[in-house]
Formats: sequence, C-alpha cells, structure tokens
Amino acid sequence: MITTLKQQFIELFSGLGEGIRTFFAPGRVNLIGEHTDYNGGHVLPCALEIGTYALVRQTDEPFVRLYSQNFPETGVITVSYDDLSYRSEHGWANYPKGILAAFQALSPLETGLDILYYGTIPNGAGLSSSASIELVTAVMLNELFRRGLDQLELVKMSQTVENEYVGVHCGIMDQFAVGMGKQDCAILLNCQTLEYRYLPLVLNDCSIVIANTNKKRGLADSAYNERRATCEAALAKLQSVRNIASLGELTSAELARYEHLLSPLEQKRARHAVTENERTLEAARALERGDLIRFGELMKQSHLSLRNDYEVTGVELDTLVEAAWSHEGTVGARMTGAGFGGCTVNIVKKACVQDFIERVGNAYAEKIGYEASFYVVEVGDGARELTELEEMSR
Repeated sequence: MITTLKQQFIELFSGLGEGIRTFFAPGRVNLIGEHTDYNGGHVLPCALEIGTYALVRQTDEPFVRLYSQNFPETGVITVSYDDLSYRSEHGWANYPKGILAAFQALSPLETGLDILYYGTIPNGAGLSSSASIELVTAVMLNELFRRGLDQLELVKMSQTVENEYVGVHCGIMDQFAVGMGKQDCAILLNCQTLEYRYLPLVLNDCSIVIANTNKKRGLADSAYNERRATCEAALAKLQSVRNIASLGELTSAELARYEHLLSPLEQKRARHAVTENERTLEAARALERGDLIRFGELMKQSHLSLRNDYEVTGVELDTLVEAAWSHEGTVGARMTGAGFGGCTVNIVKKACVQDFIERVGNAYAEKIGYEASFYVVEVGDGARELTELEEMSR
C-alpha cells in the first residue's frame, strides 16, 4: 500500500520519489468508560492498527499543499503560512491546518510541505479519525522541524486545536489514545489528572470486532452538549456539600447520599458518570487478572447505563448490541463513542467471528432496514514515523 501511495504522491506533486517520509497515527476504540472523560473520570481505550497515513516532502516553496485520498473531490488545498485561519470550505483540511497554525505560533516553519493523507478509518464511525489526522500531522511536524516536543505535549496541542481551532469541545481521551497507544495494551487514563498506565490486553482466543451502525449521527453533537451541561449543573449543586472538582471524584454511595439535591434528570446523568467510572476501574482490575468474562459483564452493564441513565444509545446501537449479547461467541458488547449512531465494540471468540458478523448483521438489517459494517481490528501502537520495515509490511 505504501508503495502505491508513494506513486500517487509523485503523480500528484510531481518530482522524484526522493525525500518522501511516511507517518502514521492510529484510530482508537474505547473499551469502557463512556462520557466519563469530561466528567473527570477514567477511560480505557486502545489504539488500533487502522488509522491515518501521511506522506510528506519538504519543499522550497512558501506554502503547504494538502491532499486527501479520502476526499478527492476537494482536490489539492494550498495554504500559506501567512494565513492558516479556519475556513469552512476547506473541510477535512482544517484539522492539519490547525496543527500547522499551532506549530507556526511556537516558531516559524522554515520550509514548505507537500502532504498526502490516506485514512483507513471509516468516516463518521466514531473511531477518532479527527484525532488521528491531528496527531499524524503533529508528530510529522515535530520530526521534520526538530521541535523536540514530547508525545504528551503533542497530544495536548492536538486537543487544544480541536477545542479552539475546529470548535469541537471534546475531552482528551481521543488524542491521548491515538498519541500514546501501545501494541497489545489498553490505557487506563484518569482524564482529570492525566495519570495513566498500560494494561495488558491479552485476548487469547478472542478478537475485537467493531460494528458500525452506518447511521448518520445528526443528533450526536447537540445531545453531547446537553449531557455535558446537565452533568455540569449536577456538579455545581453537589459542590455545595462536597469539595470536589468533578463527578469522577464521587463514589456511587456518596452520590446516593446527596442525590436529593439534584433534579430527576440530573440524578440519572450523574449516576451514569459515577457508576461508569467505577465500572472502568473494576474492568481494569479484571484485565490485570486476565478475566475477560468479568470484563464482558462490565461492558454489558456499561451499555445498559448508557441506554437507561444517559440515554445516548438509540434503536440502531441497541439492536446491534442486543443481537451481539444473544450470540454464543460474544464475551462482551457495548456501544462506544458519543452515541446516537457510530459503533459498537465487541469481544468475540475467534472461532465464532464470521458467524457473529453474519448473524448479528442479518438481525440488524432485518430490523433497521439497512446494513451494518464490521471490522476485525488489531491493537496497535500510537502515532509515529514508519520505519522502512513497517512500510514494506503495509
């Protein structure tokens, strides 16, 4: 694949194949810990081997040319270092432009660039294609211009770009998992303190299967903002009786003691944030013991809480998850991401994967009226420049 991409790079930007460097940043899936990141709780994501490739060559020109194989209709987008402002007509290119602007603000970039992007993450699936393109660009610029920033600084920069430049108020989990991922490991991350540790993700005779509802997620942004605002309102009331900075600092027993201070809706939303944080910590302990059965049970509890208390699932996600629960090869299944569409994450016995895809897919299509997409994924490393050996293997 890399050989083909290099040929396309040469055809697009002309010149010879010399000086082209290849960078990669993965997508991510969150195994458990949903809507806890902005509530100061824990998450348990892992990086995937699908992701975003960036082929780049430095030039003597005073501009940057950007092209995406995934959005060929936009053509080559040329931007000057003198004007890296957000422009809606640039669409996908605003993500790398934001990273360019952040680096340029630290110190001027000395050369022009030609960059070809190619992503293997399904668009709109909630597997962090935006964080992937941010981190592959940040790692690339850090290496090309020898800025010496560490990976965590690049992670924080990328989140700031998404929050302030693009205008999406995400937590730090996506960029953290994409930047800091490690092969065959999940990351237990405290989103309030950024303390983290790697946990072995030993799946033995199981695989991770991502199922995409293929539903357009029109409700996701407004619903996300509503949930976040409700949790912030609940926190403000609880802070009148407890010295806490986030809901993630509470236990479910403590929340029950003060629940009378909250409206019925705030009770439900806060209950999810607090119990999901507890589930995530218990799931981490289960992983450390190698207890996938308990991990799967906690995934189910997570989905039920997201359905009943946080109300972010919807018929499409519920249909996929319930069909997965009824399959004998399923160890665990839940929605992952913001909700109202997007994906489910499933741990499935390898011997049953094809039957799982067929039967769960049929149940979904029969009820919803269109098909889901399935991806069997491997757990990979975080954003980096690819070695020659890695390039040859792709």
